[in-house]
Parts: sequence; structure tokens; C-alpha cells
Amino acid sequence: MTHHPTAIASHRGGAFLWPENSLTAFLETARLRLEQAECDVHATADGEVVVLHDATLERTTDGIGAVASLTGAQVRRLRVKGCRGEAPPMLGDMLGALAGSAVAPRIEIKSDALGRPYRGLVPRVLDTLDGRGLRDATWIIAFDAQVAAEAAAAGGLAGVAWLLERVTWGGLGIRGTIAVATAYGFPEIGVHESQLDAEACAALRAAGIRISVWGANHEASIRRMLGLGVDVLTTDDPPLAIDLRARG
Repeated sequence: MTHHPTAIASHRGGAFLWPENSLTAFLETARLRLEQAECDVHATADGEVVVLHDATLERTTDGIGAVASLTGAQVRRLRVKGCRGEAPPMLGDMLGALAGSAVAPRIEIKSDALGRPYRGLVPRVLDTLDGRGLRDATWIIAFDAQVAAEAAAAGGLAGVAWLLERVTWGGLGIRGTIAVATAYGFPEIGVHESQLDAEACAALRAAGIRISVWGANHEASIRRMLGLGVDVLTTDDPPLAIDLRARG
């Protein structure tokens, strides 16, 4: 497997620098010399695709309750904390912010407040991508293996990554992780940077599976991940990662 330099993705648009998952964050990311902009999506009550990390509104907006309890129109009346009157972006808005840049979308499809996949969310995400001709540039990522598998089965994407919580990674072990990824045909797995070591990297590479990480937000962890040669480094501080990568 030929190995390319580590790609950098701005986590939630670069959460150390701008309000997470905000239009501002994605507009700023589009100006950076990096490869991907990572975001999270949920479904509204009427099936719109909204960019927000949590299944509930309180932490990052002035709203209350579950995203799924509001319509798209109601979500548009909310305001993102820390922004100057911005509503949470819909997926189309986020994609619009990247238009004209070389930055590709990396979309995490989330589950609802009870941990269940949203019915019909994967096809709606793909329809939104198709409307802008972006399916072949986009990575879809998910913790729910069946959601990731649904995206992979639809085809035409740049790729799909299955994300593993610490407990899943610990419980399956590297052999179990490779077995599941291989059974589903996932080209990439994603883990928290603290869970990854050279041995795990070598085993995944030998199995032909790409490696992405999140949580590499400071110089030491970014350097360690660049040293391991991970395929994608998702970070809250993209300018720092860009600088460290450039310095080699």
C-alpha cells in the first residue's frame, strides 16, 4: 500500500479557534491549507440535515431539548453560542462554505439522543452531496457500523470510516477491529489518538486498512500522530497541525 502524507481535517471546523460546527468555522477552514473539514449531522423532525455535534441543543445553541424534536424552520431560528447571530448551519450551508476551496467534507453521521440511527438520514446526506456534485469528494464517518455500512453500500463516496469508542476498541482488540472492518469492507477506521500505537498501526496497515484519529489537539499528540503516519489527523487546532506537518 503506497503511503501518502497525513491529511489534516479541522475537527468541527476547528473548535479551538471558532465556535464548533458554525458557518464561521467552515468559512475559516476553507481558507486553510488542509484537506478536509469535519462536521457532525443530525436530522430534524421533518428530515432536514443540521450540522451540530450533540443530539441535544443546550450546549452549543440557545435552544432546549432534542434536535429531532424541532423542524428545520425552528432550528434556523436558533443561535449558535459564540457567533454573531448565526443559526446552526444545515448541511447545504456547510458545503456552501467550502465551495471554491480544495477542502473536502468529512461528515460524521450521528445517532439520536437515545443512541439510535436516524431513519433515512444517510440517503438525505447523500442527496445533499449529490445536489452539489460532491459525493465523490466526501468521506462519511460514523460510530454506528451499520450506518457506515449503509453509506458504503450506496457507493460513489471518497470513502467511509468506522469510528470506535475507546470501549469498543478495547473490547474488540486489534484483531477484532480488523475482522469487523474487513467484514463490512470499511477502508478506514478512526480512533482517539491516545488509543493508537505503532503496533496497532502496523497491524492495520498490514490488513490494508487506513487509519484516522481525532483528539490530536496539542503539539505533542499532533507530532506523535504525524510520526505514526496516520492517514487523517482530525484536530481542533488545524493551523498548529498544518505548521507542524510543514516543518516535518
